[in-house]
Amino acid sequence: MIWNETKECMSRDELASLQSARLVKVVNKVYHNVEYYRKKMQELGLEPGDIKGIEDIEKLPFTTYEDLNKTYPFGLAAVPTSELVRVHASSGTTGKPKIGVYTRRDIEVWSECVARCLSMAGITRDDIIQVGYGYGLFTGGLGAHYGAEYLGALVLPMSTGNTQKLLDMMIDCKATAIACTPSYLLHVAEDIEKLGLLDKIKLKTAICGAEPWTDEMRDQMEKRLNIKAHDIYGLTEICGPGVACDCEYHKGLHIWEDHFLPEIIDPATHKDLPAGCDGELVITNLTKEGMPLIRYRTKDLTSLEIDKCECGRTMARIQRFKGRTDDMLIIRGVNVFPSQVEAALLNIDGTTPHYMLVVDRVDNTDTLEVQVEIAEKVFTDEVRGLEKLSNEIHNKLKSAIGLNAKVKLVEPNGLVHSDGKTKHVIDKRKLYN
Repeated sequence: MIWNETKECMSRDELASLQSARLVKVVNKVYHNVEYYRKKMQELGLEPGDIKGIEDIEKLPFTTYEDLNKTYPFGLAAVPTSELVRVHASSGTTGKPKIGVYTRRDIEVWSECVARCLSMAGITRDDIIQVGYGYGLFTGGLGAHYGAEYLGALVLPMSTGNTQKLLDMMIDCKATAIACTPSYLLHVAEDIEKLGLLDKIKLKTAICGAEPWTDEMRDQMEKRLNIKAHDIYGLTEICGPGVACDCEYHKGLHIWEDHFLPEIIDPATHKDLPAGCDGELVITNLTKEGMPLIRYRTKDLTSLEIDKCECGRTMARIQRFKGRTDDMLIIRGVNVFPSQVEAALLNIDGTTPHYMLVVDRVDNTDTLEVQVEIAEKVFTDEVRGLEKLSNEIHNKLKSAIGLNAKVKLVEPNGLVHSDGKTKHVIDKRKLYN
C-alpha cells in the first residue's frame, strides 16, 4: 500500500520543481526570522534572492551540532514560542541535548511522514500496533504513536520497561504490528520462545529503528516471529522517526524528499557527490515551520540511489549506513560519546584519564563495559575501597550517559597509552555490512 501516491510516486522533474519552490520559501523564512542563519548567510555574501532552486543548494551554509549547541534551546526557532506546541530532545549527546521544536502543522506533517512509513511496511487502519519505543523527550514513542493514529490504526502505547505486560497485551489485544528497537524485538522474541507463546501471538509486522541493525538481525527476527521487519530512520533535530523507511524490497530507505532535501557530500571537501557515491548525509528541512534546519550534517556515512524502485516509489533511497564521521556510539537506542565518559571520570577521585569502552551484543542485547585505569594510590586499597570506587563510577556514568554499564577497574598502566589519538572504543558488534 502506498499512503500518498501523488507525492511518493511523482516524477523526478515534478519533485525537483516542488523542492525548488519549497527551498526558496524556507531560505526566505530563516533569513528573515532566524538571526543566526541571517548572519551565517551574510558572512558568505548571500541574500535570499540568490537561491532560486535546488541547483543553488551548495551556496548555503551547513548546520552542525555545534550550531545547535550555540543556539540552545530555541535560538534556531523560526517562529515565536507562542506558535510552538512541542519540544523533543535527543536521547544523549555531548554537551546539551539536540532540540527539536514543532508547530501544530509540524506535528501533522510528521504524522503524515510516519504514516507513509507504516503503510510502506504493510500496516493499515485494520492493524493493532504496539508502540514499544520510549515516550517523552525521545521522539520514538510519540512519533510512532501519532503516525499510527494518523493512519487510523489502533495504538497500544506500551513504551518500554515491562516486557511481560507487553506480551500480555500483545496476546489479549491480538496485536498485529509492533514499533520498537531491533534489539528489543529480539529480546521479546526470546521471551516468546521461552514461554511457549508463539502460537498465541498474531504479529505480522515490525517497524524498527533508533539503532543500527543488520540484515542478519532482520532475518533472525523474521524467522523467529514469522513476521516482516522494516527499518525506519529519523533524527530528533530534523523531525524524529519518519524521515525514511524501507519498502518490501529492502533496497534502501525511501526518504520523503518533498519534506527533506538530501545531499551526499565529501566530508573532507564539503562538495556534493553524485548518486551512488559514498559520503556524509546532509538534510535540509523543506516544510518544517518551528525549526527548519538548512543543510544539516547528520554525520552518517551512506549513499543515495535515485532510480525508480520496484515498489513504484520515486523517492531517493538511502543505502545501508557504513559508519559515522564522529565517534558517537548508539547503544540500546541511546547516543553515547566517549567524551561523556571521560568528563564523568575526570570528576571522580582515584581514576586516571585512561579508559576503554567495550561494546558487544550478547543474546541480541547491546552491552557496555567501561574499563577504567585507576591511580596508584587507589590500587593498593583494600577490596572494600575498590568496590566503593566501582560503584561511584557506575552511578556517575549512569547519570552521564543514561545507561547501566559494567565497570571494570584496571591496574595502573594496564591500558594502552598513546602520544597520538588514543583509541577509546572497541565495538565488537557487526553493525555495518
